[in-house]
Amino acid sequence: MSESKNLQRLPTRIADVGGIPIHRAIPQKALRKVGAWCFLDHAGPAEPPPPGMQVGPHPHIGLQTFTWMIKGEVLHRDSLGNEQIIRPGQVNLMTAGRGIAHSEESQMAHVHAAQLWIALPDSHRHIEPRFQHYPELPKSQVGDYDVTVLAGESLGLTAPAEVHTPLMAVDLLAHQASPARASYPLRADFEHAVMSLSGHVLVEGEHLPEQELIYLPAGTEAVNLECAPGSRLLIIGGEPMDEAILLWWNFVGRTTEEMQQARDQWEAEAATDASTINGAARRFGPPVASPLKSLHAPSLEGVSLRASK
Repeated sequence: MSESKNLQRLPTRIADVGGIPIHRAIPQKALRKVGAWCFLDHAGPAEPPPPGMQVGPHPHIGLQTFTWMIKGEVLHRDSLGNEQIIRPGQVNLMTAGRGIAHSEESQMAHVHAAQLWIALPDSHRHIEPRFQHYPELPKSQVGDYDVTVLAGESLGLTAPAEVHTPLMAVDLLAHQASPARASYPLRADFEHAVMSLSGHVLVEGEHLPEQELIYLPAGTEAVNLECAPGSRLLIIGGEPMDEAILLWWNFVGRTTEEMQQARDQWEAEAATDASTINGAARRFGPPVASPLKSLHAPSLEGVSLRASK
């Protein structure tokens, strides 16, 4: 790669999800997605008051939700009947496909995680919903970092998560004994983004605070990293996705009409435990076995959805 790394620094915005403060890095006006990664929240670290993070049943279509747990425990329940506690060092992958609903409830006071969404390509966005839990992930070392391969392939290791587009995600944890340094190899045909999850992180000599993201365009073959002992960072990447997508609320689709239909179907299903709605099978499956109230979808009236490529 050329001497200039073409670093693009992008601010995150602060939001709240179920009582947990988060830094939302993707999507934003300047960066709608990185490969097929179309959503990135850095949740916590936080210790919310009891009962902790509580996200009631809500729907998804056209995407995969990807949760990387760093600290704490969260109980996942979904409309397929799955109940799974995710613990530190584990990944939950939920493929929404044509439609699924789920809830999330923290089981411990402290929560620290990365929550990402993967936009499903047109060839897979109507597939049957599925949930997979990955308690064991491939690990390696680069320089002074312990590396966990979360998704896709990196360092010759392949993560078990079943994805449908060329992408990658890795977690790097700096050794505790001394400042960590490494040149991390990247695929030149991928675009990438780097986010600090904790500690003091330098990317190509520039400080990366937790409230910022650094974007690396396609053509980048490696990135130089320096971190204080115990610091942690996330690298995601993927082949640029040339499909135009719409992202609204918890849905990824292609047209406003599709989003409106999904919204209306969810609102009808959330209002009843009936096994069918107007004689048709429930799109989002049976009610989630959660004590929490279902979330209501906001109105689409007056909303102008912007397609991203």
